[in-house]
Amino acid sequence: MINLFPLVSTWSLLAAVVIGLIIYRWTISSHEDDTLHVLDKTATTQQKTVAHKLEVIDKWGKILTVIALLYGLVVAAVYFFNVWNSLPTY
Repeated sequence: MINLFPLVSTWSLLAAVVIGLIIYRWTISSHEDDTLHVLDKTATTQQKTVAHKLEVIDKWGKILTVIALLYGLVVAAVYFFNVWNSLPTY
């Protein structure tokens, strides 16, 4: 029987990072200004900065979510494979 603790703890760490990114994105997006400022240069610069941060967070969030999902499926497959192999044969 394979020890699944390292696999599950790694998956938990990945899931925690994804949840952290969700909270970080929510925090950054709360500072977002939805109105378009054309004449105010400082406001447009701030809008561009927030938009860029959100794009980067979204990109890494999607990548890490897919990795966490696939890794979780692999851990589940390893678990069920171990259970299947530990069943008695008749």
